[in-house]
Amino acid sequence: MTLSPLVLALLGVVAALWLIAGVWAVAWGLRRGLAARAAESEAARLAALLRTGPALLLELASDGRCTADLRLYDRLGIERFPRFLTDLPPDTFEEGEASALLALAQAALRGAPPEARTMHVAGSSRVLLVEARAAPNGGASLWWFDLTERARAEERLAREVERLSQTLDAVAALIEAAPFPMWYRGPDLKLALVNQAYVRAVEAADAEDAIARGLELVEGSAGKGPLSAAAAARESGQIAERTAPATIAGQRRTVRIVDVPLGPTGVAGYAVDVGDLEEARGDLVRFARAQRDAYDRLSAGVALFGADRGLAFYNQPFLRLFALQPDWLADRPEFDRVLDRLRETGRAPESRDFPRWKAERRQWFTAEAVAEEAWLLPGGRHIRVVPQPTPDGGLLLIFEDRTEQVQLASARDTLLQVRNATFDSLFEAVGVFAADGRLNLWNRRFRDVWGLSEAELATHPRVDALVDAIGARLATPSRAGLLRELVRIATVERQARSGRVSLADGRHFEFAAVPLPDGNALFTMLDITAGRQIEEALRGRTEALEQADRLKTAFVANMSYELRVPLTSIGGFAEMLAGGYAGDLSETAGDYVQAILLSVTRLSGLIDDVLDLTQSDAGTLALAEEAVDLAAVARAAADEAAARAKERRLDFVVDVDGSVGVSRGDERRLKQAIDHLLRNAVGYTQPGGRVLFRARGDEREIEIVVSDNGPGIPEAERARVFDRFHRGSSAPGEGRAAAGLGLPLARRFAEAHGGTVELISEVGEGTAVILRLPRRA
Repeated sequence: MTLSPLVLALLGVVAALWLIAGVWAVAWGLRRGLAARAAESEAARLAALLRTGPALLLELASDGRCTADLRLYDRLGIERFPRFLTDLPPDTFEEGEASALLALAQAALRGAPPEARTMHVAGSSRVLLVEARAAPNGGASLWWFDLTERARAEERLAREVERLSQTLDAVAALIEAAPFPMWYRGPDLKLALVNQAYVRAVEAADAEDAIARGLELVEGSAGKGPLSAAAAARESGQIAERTAPATIAGQRRTVRIVDVPLGPTGVAGYAVDVGDLEEARGDLVRFARAQRDAYDRLSAGVALFGADRGLAFYNQPFLRLFALQPDWLADRPEFDRVLDRLRETGRAPESRDFPRWKAERRQWFTAEAVAEEAWLLPGGRHIRVVPQPTPDGGLLLIFEDRTEQVQLASARDTLLQVRNATFDSLFEAVGVFAADGRLNLWNRRFRDVWGLSEAELATHPRVDALVDAIGARLATPSRAGLLRELVRIATVERQARSGRVSLADGRHFEFAAVPLPDGNALFTMLDITAGRQIEEALRGRTEALEQADRLKTAFVANMSYELRVPLTSIGGFAEMLAGGYAGDLSETAGDYVQAILLSVTRLSGLIDDVLDLTQSDAGTLALAEEAVDLAAVARAAADEAAARAKERRLDFVVDVDGSVGVSRGDERRLKQAIDHLLRNAVGYTQPGGRVLFRARGDEREIEIVVSDNGPGIPEAERARVFDRFHRGSSAPGEGRAAAGLGLPLARRFAEAHGGTVELISEVGEGTAVILRLPRRA
């Protein structure tokens, strides 16, 4: 069959078209395959995203059928999700939440806007967020988000927020109640917050008033005010402190301002009143200075080491005690170096292991309680060391040189031993009673006198017990209580008592109770038995001597009267012979008669003196009371003595002042007293010597002085010159002065007038006798 070209052309066109269509179909198929694979890949990717996404999908068809992600089963704690949402068990969620879920799904099915709700799975802490959205096919999609961890985090954050809120409230309350001003500046450095102390300091009505008016606590000039200081602190990022004067509540005070930068939010600050602190610091400085001045005045050495263990202070006794150089100490040597130097100079105690010894002393800095030590230095010096750690970590050392005290203590111990040995060897019985009446000390003699054993005394019995023990040994047992009374008087009343006591064996004792300075009482007993016997014998002898003296005095008085009669007759006949009644006498006979008259005169004077002394001893010396011109009496006595002085070739000087005046008394006796003094001076002065007679007076008394440059009176004889019939070793061979009656009579006459006689004498220098008479006797 032959085809026409047209047909062939048509067939060719059809075949070409068919080929093109096939090629297009293949290309379209390939493109669809690629799109399908891309869609499948995208679907897989989306499915993977859904699987890994934070939300689980629950699809609702328009008829309410459910299609849920398998993972939602685990989230809800169910084995399988029901076909319809209404079939969901009501106990899946907490009460009321299941119905709320249904209402949320129905609203989405009706095309309501998306809405979310939090669901709590019953029986667990899981929290889910359900977001319902309407689907384009008339259904709905419920997206479930697990908010359990976020809920927990939110709960923790809520608690933290609550805690921070409470803390902030507490801090705010603390800031508000702070006793010192505090403030906060905002980013513009203007006041944004102040406390009540700030309000009171600037005298504002309240905090709002202080902030609104911008009342600053510290005044300042441009560039130096509080704002510039706060800006500088913010720029530096460092806490800044400064001290400035401020007016707080109307008073000018010194405050320390602290600015605390808070980053871009602002600057906080507070002010502390340091006026009292500055005063306290000044007081502390003054106290430290006064303390160091006190250390300088101590006799003990003081060394103060600081917290760095360097020597911070020392006084002069420390310097002298350890012989250290001030230049070396000025470099503040450390504690160890000081100990090393002490060892080098021989001022540290000997130690076998010095490093260990030094390490032990180094612990003084940190020890809570340190005991004092005694250092025995080479050479026998004893040092008492008192270490005291200081609160600042330093150490105070006090060195006291106790060498002398130790030596004194040793000497005291020796003296105590000697005292105890002496105490026990005393012949007296000695006992020491304490204030409570107990016997503290006793000697061997005390024990033997009362017949007590050492065991009994070792119990230190009270005086009451001793009274019962010694009563039987007394001659009069009832007097045993006297011991108790003596101890009480000596210890309580602090009075001394003494007396005598006799024992039953015939012995006699003299006792004494004496209070001691320490409150104790010393009781002593001295055996006077032999003395008592001698005393009785002496008493009998004394009575015999006194009787003999009375007989002698009576004999002298009687003999004096008896001698006057023949002496008067002798004198009378001698005067008759001298007067020529028996005829003229030869020259030799006349001399004899004159010698007889002179002897009669001397003997009469001696008899008169003896009678005066006798009457004075008997108290029968008669004295006249009349006005006496003592100046005239003194001159008359001087005139009589001048003749005798001339005979002995003496330089006799008389000085009677007009102030002597008049006194009352017996003129004859006063003249006798002056005569005796002058006669005594003239008689004892060697030829060529000098005698001074001087008389003065004032409104109260009259003083008469008779002095000479004779041989003087030895000291051993001065106490006896006023005894009757005493003759000095340099007495003259004749005259009434040699009889030893002049000075005793002068003294008796002076004392009878209320006066005194005082004798001053030096061997080889002479003698002076001072007679003092009152103006009115």
